[in-house]
Amino acid sequence: MGSESGISRTAQFATKYFVVWVAAFAGLALLRPSTFVPILDYVNPLLGIVMLGMGLTLQPEDIRRLAERPRDVGIGALTQWLVMPLAAYGLYLLLNLPDAIGVGLILVGAAPGGTASNVMTYLGRGDVALSVAITTVTTLAAPIVMPAWTLFILGESIDVTFAQMFTSIIQIVIIPVVLGFTLRYLLDQYAPRVAEIGIDVFPVVSVAAIVAIVAGVVGANVENILTAGAFVLLAVVLHNGIGLGAGYGVGHLTGMSEDRKRTSAFEVGLQNSGLAVALATSLFAPTAALIPALFSVWHNISGPALANYFTWRDSSSD
Repeated sequence: MGSESGISRTAQFATKYFVVWVAAFAGLALLRPSTFVPILDYVNPLLGIVMLGMGLTLQPEDIRRLAERPRDVGIGALTQWLVMPLAAYGLYLLLNLPDAIGVGLILVGAAPGGTASNVMTYLGRGDVALSVAITTVTTLAAPIVMPAWTLFILGESIDVTFAQMFTSIIQIVIIPVVLGFTLRYLLDQYAPRVAEIGIDVFPVVSVAAIVAIVAGVVGANVENILTAGAFVLLAVVLHNGIGLGAGYGVGHLTGMSEDRKRTSAFEVGLQNSGLAVALATSLFAPTAALIPALFSVWHNISGPALANYFTWRDSSSD
């Protein structure tokens, strides 16, 4: 019993200070890039582990919720599918980003929601069930949506086909999520205590994997960070801010309750930037992974900040 509570405390500590680990190892990667660059050879399996962990958090009830609340799930998913890719394209043009870096911004914009959105929804007192439902829909649709948007926006300027992106996303995202979901179902049926431990352990594994991926990308892009840092960081901050604001605004305009407006904000603004990193490194170049890696860092600052604002607003109105 004591060991299980210890695992739980370790998981809470690791996830609570996630942004600290990311910032610390990104800083080390700037100082000692050669130590971290080899990690890029393992980005796909690392992200596969993260997505396996996401699958482990899903249960049959989560899938049933998709049918119970199709309106708000559809609004959240459509807002993300439209706002984030178009905002990415607009910022790519407005800031006149180099093509090699801009492709990373487009990949982030076309990416599905990430598990961070579920965590921030919980911390910000949003509708967690709705958050999981939207993340599930956008993740399952990613093999179609991501290649479609990326090729529509970038067209002939990239040498990647729809089939290549589709296959990569199936391998990196869909198969691990389905495996995780199946494993969770079996463990709940035959070994519930093991399932509980797994739910505690996998957040730590996910944190370690994402920290490693970000450090590898930063190490491979030290020169780009030092020369194009300001515009790249501005693109990341504006893109994330547009998503958070648009998500909340659309929720308000469509008459969602306050908790669902918050959910919409997090679902639209917090992307699966790890998937964008994986596609950038496997199909394009390490330079294309720069913006997705920085997005991973930034949205884990802006997300908790917004969640804290929501809870503060709740307490001040009591």
